[in-house]
Amino acid sequence: MNTTKPTLKKISPDFGSSLVVNQHTLEHKTGFLPFWHFHPELELIYVNKGKGKRHIGSHLSYFNNSQLLLLGSNLPHSGFTDRFTTNGSETIVQFKEEFLGNDFINIPEMQSVKNLFKRAKKGLLFSVEAKQVIGPKIESLVKYQGLERVIKFLEVLKDLAETPHYSLLNVDGFAFEVEPQDNKKIDIIFDHVNKNFKRSIPLDEISEKVSMTVPAFCRYFKKATGKTFTQFVNEFRIVHATKLLAENPTSITDICFESGFNNFSHFNKLFKKFTGKSPLKYRNEMKQLLIQK
Repeated sequence: MNTTKPTLKKISPDFGSSLVVNQHTLEHKTGFLPFWHFHPELELIYVNKGKGKRHIGSHLSYFNNSQLLLLGSNLPHSGFTDRFTTNGSETIVQFKEEFLGNDFINIPEMQSVKNLFKRAKKGLLFSVEAKQVIGPKIESLVKYQGLERVIKFLEVLKDLAETPHYSLLNVDGFAFEVEPQDNKKIDIIFDHVNKNFKRSIPLDEISEKVSMTVPAFCRYFKKATGKTFTQFVNEFRIVHATKLLAENPTSITDICFESGFNNFSHFNKLFKKFTGKSPLKYRNEMKQLLIQK
């Protein structure tokens, strides 16, 4: 399934556990189709000896050999591993910020971890120095159960909180701060944008889809996403354009119109504002990354 609509994913830990720990290998990943989704849980991903693409909020890039990521709550992302090399694996840990209770996360000793979770809202990519030390600890979590797993995971969180070897993916604002009962509403909005972003979507049209007045919809959407609906649709179009620039040899002018923009200079201006570089520079950088793969 290749879709631009992020789907709410419900995650249920095993009985008696507050963490979800999964480890995939080549055999387990056969036939696996990643899709864009989001969930209230934070997600820690360690890929060892694998290659793939990162699509997290507004960020799209490629990795070769390994990666270590921490994604904040409700941050849309896709599956990461395209393929594994010999003995490759992907370990994923999903957990809520308050997985040990609201009181525990607020004790003074957890302040650095609380700050880590705050940074994770922008998406955290850890560098090789951190991966070498923390990666094996993440992989070993599958060996433990119960309290022993929790203790080992707290050690991982401590290491992640203290390491200076990370960079921000700067996707803040793509997380959806919505109440659980509003997930269906967000899903309807995304579905409509996904199907119609190549044309103009009037506010009264989208408001009617979720049975709201235009003013009520505008207030709701700004509160849920931190941006106006127009900003969101334009950023949605830019994300679509980044995928086309990375994966499609079509001309940049054609990609502009294929992404729903009807003015090339406006597209260039928004693309640079959103990604920090021109469409041409972005495409060239993606080509270099693909060569390195």
